[in-house]
Parts: sequence; structure tokens; C-alpha cells
Amino acid sequence: MATTATATHNAAAPSPLEAIAALEEAREGTLALIARLTGEDLERVHSPIMSPLVWDLGHIAAYEDLWLAHRHAGLELLRPDLAELYDAFETPRAVRGEIETLGPAEALDYLAAVRARSGQVIEQHGLGDGTIFEMVLRHELQHSETMRQTMAIAGLLPPGEPALTPLIAPGGWTEIPEGPFEMGASPEGFAYDNERPRHSVEVAAFQIARHPVSNASWMGFSEGGGYERREWWSDEGWAWKLQHDITHHPQVATGDPHAPVCHVSWFEADAFARAHGARLPTEAEWEKAARRESGAPAAIGAVWEWTSSTFHGYPGFTAHPYREYSEVFFGEDYRVLRGGSWATHPRVASLTFRNWDLPERRQIFAGVRLARDSEQA
Repeated sequence: MATTATATHNAAAPSPLEAIAALEEAREGTLALIARLTGEDLERVHSPIMSPLVWDLGHIAAYEDLWLAHRHAGLELLRPDLAELYDAFETPRAVRGEIETLGPAEALDYLAAVRARSGQVIEQHGLGDGTIFEMVLRHELQHSETMRQTMAIAGLLPPGEPALTPLIAPGGWTEIPEGPFEMGASPEGFAYDNERPRHSVEVAAFQIARHPVSNASWMGFSEGGGYERREWWSDEGWAWKLQHDITHHPQVATGDPHAPVCHVSWFEADAFARAHGARLPTEAEWEKAARRESGAPAAIGAVWEWTSSTFHGYPGFTAHPYREYSEVFFGEDYRVLRGGSWATHPRVASLTFRNWDLPERRQIFAGVRLARDSEQA
């Protein structure tokens, strides 16, 4: 997941005490997540597409200091020498394991020092409209999921994770009638820049599955030639599959058969949908279905759900507070995911939240929910 930024209007700010308590709760979660890990676990490059966990820790601290102390309160950075090192764009993932960063003990000290100053800033300067505070808080919460992705690759998740439980909702399809709906975040409250402005979207009638695809269904696809039948794959997906000798993710076979399938790439999700005479929902379809008071898709939040949509700004999009959050990712390369996963904090997983990743990525806790045109019923 990308580093966090936001566009917000008239955000209702919490009290200073509530803000400090929320930041501390997030920090307790971060520290509990890594409590069982060794220094080697934290410093090691577990995957070329992921950061060393210790880099994430330094980045969380640097981001908080930049926005709360520097941008909000006008203070000098606590460690200006670390600004470029922990800037996600100045130091891309590919080089984070090759350069000298703070060690585990130093990173934890940096986190603590920044947090102590953040508390002073909030007490002395307040929160303004609450935008920067909320942005900093959600940034750490989002990185706890990103770190879990790294830990899942390395086999380092805490006991009890991943928390994917069997699907108990009735199966089948939900009919969503044609017509317009208002898509995106409302003008009030906190939202990310790519969630706005709210706009009317006309959607044709369609059907959407009541729950995500299960491990058992995915194994049926795999064992039934799903990774061998060329006609089910896009050209790009088939080339990726051949190049990397792709088959189902190991956790699909070892997971509960009735739990949602996880660690599925967009290429695989697209092929699975084609194999079943279905398709992936557009993100407009996904949001319209999720907004319905009755008949909404069940089990939202178990796994991220791929949509067929590429990542673009809504009509009238305005980058805020800097274009590197969303705008630099717009185009045909990234696909949108919706909903949230078992590792996504509820504060982050709103109905309008848009996640995005490359179609070949499987590290994200992503599955698939099928859609189809109404006339196929």
C-alpha cells in the first residue's frame, strides 16, 4: 500500500487527548507486531518488492515528524539527515535493503523521540481541522498492514494470523438494478484525495456474488487446468504466468477450504472469472453494490477485492496535499482494489477507500469477488 496522504474538507477534529490516545493505540499495535522478531528479522530483505521491516519503522517516524512537527507546527525536523532516506519516493523499495539505515534499536528510539515531540505539538498547537493528525494516524495503521505483507512472505506473522475465517453467508448472486448513484467520499470529513469529488455515475444492471471466492473454489480452478488453459488468460497475464511458472499460492492449499482465497493477483483473478463465465466488477459497480442498504456483498473486509478498473482520478480530481500520493500512479498500469482485508484497520477501510497495485502482485491480502451482466442470470 502506498504511503498516506489525504484530501479533506471540514474534518471534525478530535480533542488533543483523544488524538494522543489514538496515536498511542496505533503505536502499541506496531510494536506488538514486531515484538517477537529478532534484529535480523527486522533488517533482512524478505522480498525484492518489499522494504526491510526496520525501514518501515524509520519511515513511520519520519513521516510523523514531517507532517505533525514540521508542516503543522513549523518546527525543524528532528532528524533532517534522515529525511531523504525515509522518503518513499527518494528511496524506492528496490534500494532500501542495500543502503545504510537506522538499526532496530535506533529506529525504535527515533520512533519514541518523534512521538514524544508529537504529543507536545498537539498539546501546544492543537490539531487545526484534524486533517494532518488523521493522515499521520492512518499512515501508521496502513503500514502495519504493509509490514504484515512482508511478514507473511517471510513466515513471520504472529500466532493467529492470517485471520481468515470460513464464509458463512449464503452463496449465489445479488441483483443490482440499473441507475445512477453518487460515487466517492462526501465533502465532509476525512478522505483521501483520490476518493473525491463525489460524482454521479450511471451503472447498468448487473449481478455480484454475495461472497468472495473460497480456497476450495480456487483449488477446483487450479486442479481443473486453470493455470494451463490459455483461453482464460489475458495476453499479459499468460506471459507473466509463463515467465514466473505461476500456479496457485501455497496458502490456498493449506488454508481453510471455506475461507476466502487470498494472495491472488489481478491476472489470476481475471482468469478465474473468465473460466467461470463471469468477470471482475468495475469499481463503480463494487461501490454501488456495497452502498445498498440490503443485498450488499457479504464478508467485505476479509480480503481486498480486485476490480476491473484501472486507477484514475475522478472527474474534477485535485491532488492534495501533494501529487505523489495518488496522481503519479494514475494510468493503465495499476488496478483498483476495494473493501479492505483482515489486516486493514477499520479506520482505514471505508466504503470509498481506493487501494491499488500492479496486476502481477500477490503479496497483498487480495482475493476476488465475481460479477456478471444481468442477462447472464
